[in-house]
Amino acid sequence: MTKTSKVAIIGLDTSHAVEFPKLMQDPAVPAEKRVSELKATRCLRFETPFQNREGLDRRTQYLESIGVRVTEDFDTAVADCDAILIEINDPSLHLTYFERCATLGKPIFLDKPFADTFDNAMKIMEIAEKHGTRFFTSSALRFDFDFSAGLAEKTRPEAVTIWGPVGKAPAGSSLVWYGVHAFEMLQRAMGRGSVGVRVSRDRRGAVCHVIYGDGRRGVVELTENVYCYGALIRDHKGTEQLIRLTGKIPFYEMLLREIVRFLDGARPVEPADSLEVMAMLSAAERSLITGSAEPVYTR
Repeated sequence: MTKTSKVAIIGLDTSHAVEFPKLMQDPAVPAEKRVSELKATRCLRFETPFQNREGLDRRTQYLESIGVRVTEDFDTAVADCDAILIEINDPSLHLTYFERCATLGKPIFLDKPFADTFDNAMKIMEIAEKHGTRFFTSSALRFDFDFSAGLAEKTRPEAVTIWGPVGKAPAGSSLVWYGVHAFEMLQRAMGRGSVGVRVSRDRRGAVCHVIYGDGRRGVVELTENVYCYGALIRDHKGTEQLIRLTGKIPFYEMLLREIVRFLDGARPVEPADSLEVMAMLSAAERSLITGSAEPVYTR
C-alpha cells in the first residue's frame, strides 16, 4: 500500500468500531503497534439492541477525540473514503447496509458474522456479484498469530477440535453471533467439505459435531463465560498438534493487517469459505431446535 487509505465505519454498536480506529490513529498507542496504513475518517452511528444511546455517546466522544467524525447521516459517513468497514454487531442489519454500500464502488470489509441467516448471506453474495463489489468477511480468530503458526506445522487435519466461548446475544441467535469465531477457526483448519452438523446442549454451553463428506471429523465446543480459544488437530496416524491462543499479537491488529492486504488486492478469505462458515452456523442453529443432525447447505 503506497498511501494511507481513508476508511468509513458503518455502525457503532460493537467495540470493534472503537478498537480498530484506536489501533489506526490513537497517539496513545505505540507507533510500532499502530496500523498506520489505515485512517478512520467518519463513522455512522445508530442504535441497535446491542448498544443504546448512552453507550453510543461514550463511543462517539472517544472517536471524535482521535479525529473521527461521527454522524447519523449515511451519505455524510461514506463521503470521501477509499474503503468501508461495516462494523455492525447486530447481524440482522448486515444485508441492509451491505446493499447500501455496494452501490458506492468501494471495497468493503464486512465484520463477523457474515449475516444473521444463510439466506441473507446468499443475498449479500448476489448483491456483490451484481455490483462487482470486492469484499471479504471474517472473524479475527481466523488470523490469530498462534493459530496461524500452529497450522503451519502441517499436521493433516483428519480430526479437529476447536474450543471457544459463546456469549448471549441481545437479539437473534447467540450461536451465530458468537459461535462464528470458533467455526471460522474450524473452517480454516479443515477447509471446505462439511455436510452436516449435530449440536448437543449442556449446562456449560453446546458441543457441535461437524460431519465431513470424506469421513473427517470436526468438533466445536462452545462454553459460556470461559473466554479462551484453542485447537487440537490430529491426523489418521495419531499425530497431534495442540494450539493455544495466547493473544501474543492482539486479534484486532492481525485482522487490520489482513484488511490492509485486502486493499492492496489480496483475498484474505475466499467467499466460498465464508459462505461455508455461515452454512455450518445455520445448520448448527437448526440442530439446536430439532435435536437432530442438520445438513450444511452451501447453495
